[in-house]
Amino acid sequence: MNQQTLRHKPIVVVGLGRSGVAAARFLVNQGARVTVTDRATADTLADSLAALAGLDVQLRLGGHALDDFTAAELVVLSPGVPHTLPLLDAVRARGIAVIGEMELAAGFIAEPILAITGTNGKTTTTEMVAAMLRSSGKRVFVGGNIGTPLVVHADVGAERVDVVVAEVSSFQLDTCVGFRPDIAVLLNIADDHLDRYASFEAYAQSKWRIFTNQRSSDAAIVNIMDPAVAALMDSHPLRARRQCVADWAVRDGARIAGDRIVLVDHGRETAEVSLEKSALLGPHNRENTAAACLAARQAGATDAGIQQTIDDFTGLAHRLETVAWVRGVRFVNDSKATNSDAVKRALECFDRPVSLIMGGRSKRGDFLSLRSHVRRHVKTLVAMGEAKPEIVAALVAAPQHELVEADTLADAVAKAFAAAAPGETVLLSPACASFDMFDSYADRGNQFRKIVEGLR
Repeated sequence: MNQQTLRHKPIVVVGLGRSGVAAARFLVNQGARVTVTDRATADTLADSLAALAGLDVQLRLGGHALDDFTAAELVVLSPGVPHTLPLLDAVRARGIAVIGEMELAAGFIAEPILAITGTNGKTTTTEMVAAMLRSSGKRVFVGGNIGTPLVVHADVGAERVDVVVAEVSSFQLDTCVGFRPDIAVLLNIADDHLDRYASFEAYAQSKWRIFTNQRSSDAAIVNIMDPAVAALMDSHPLRARRQCVADWAVRDGARIAGDRIVLVDHGRETAEVSLEKSALLGPHNRENTAAACLAARQAGATDAGIQQTIDDFTGLAHRLETVAWVRGVRFVNDSKATNSDAVKRALECFDRPVSLIMGGRSKRGDFLSLRSHVRRHVKTLVAMGEAKPEIVAALVAAPQHELVEADTLADAVAKAFAAAAPGETVLLSPACASFDMFDSYADRGNQFRKIVEGLR
């Protein structure tokens, strides 16, 4: 796909989120005839419509019309739009291609692409890899699911870089056809988004698509400490050069050995980095750091740049973020933990009792899988939000002390604080989406921070 193939072509962009707006702008700049459609109405899309002001696009708001789709030669989906939308069956039946914004962008990017996916830890790992490359003197564009759509870098006039580092979600991979990252990373796969996928297996297959188009000259970095990733690797051969993350001996990849990561190439140790100064909590972050080391080194990072980043990297907001100590109790904001596996990983970071706040909008995850972790680590569990009845039913007998219910986040913080003793932790790690009570996981985390500040 190139500018000539898009010029004057009728194209429909579905969804007016950040990716949809960026895709529409890109396509107009390429000379396409663009129609943008969204089920939402104009009064709820004010920011998006303002971003499209001055662009020659046709707007179809308040619903999708089949005629718009069948008159197009290409349909571009935003990640938030399910690729299983029934209307799209008729589109595909007519031979009209349906792709995502990331697939569109990749065809116009000349630089090497380093893509990172996984259920948990994608953003932290993506930012870490970018920092390692920058510390090594490389020019980097960071985008994708992390915030800036990839198509922004593909657009006219974008500054050239040495490496494009992209966080990639399963939703984006669902609409990929030819997307081929030079370096692809799969961190882990756990129950998530089962409100959108028919099964865990379907979700896992979406994640594995990151490797589908790779060639023998590319690199595939896989965390084989994750059971789901290891199982997929056993049943899905990789064409790319495989590099594994493990805490046992590997032929090619990274071996985690306590506070060290040993990089190995064809059985020979080629470098070693120290984790002694790392600020990131938990064994899962050791796995993510090891994957980041491999990916960054593959993309040209120096050993010194990698080590400097590990020493200096403090983590990201809403991800096991210590926000305050109040009367000897630590308050940790892990609002980004929107599935049960993320909560397990969070709880493994603490060796003192935890007062855990859970709840929000259910993503059809398995709360029962948390029982052993809650029993081992949690003194008091505070349940809130729409998923409160599910959490109570699954975990009522699991906490060491009690399970209590809360009506608001402020109520939940107060009850968790009352149950915590000096030296212990109040942890917001919801295992749920935020949209029952908040605009986003960031909004939830920011409100948690404000409530905690009010306790001082």
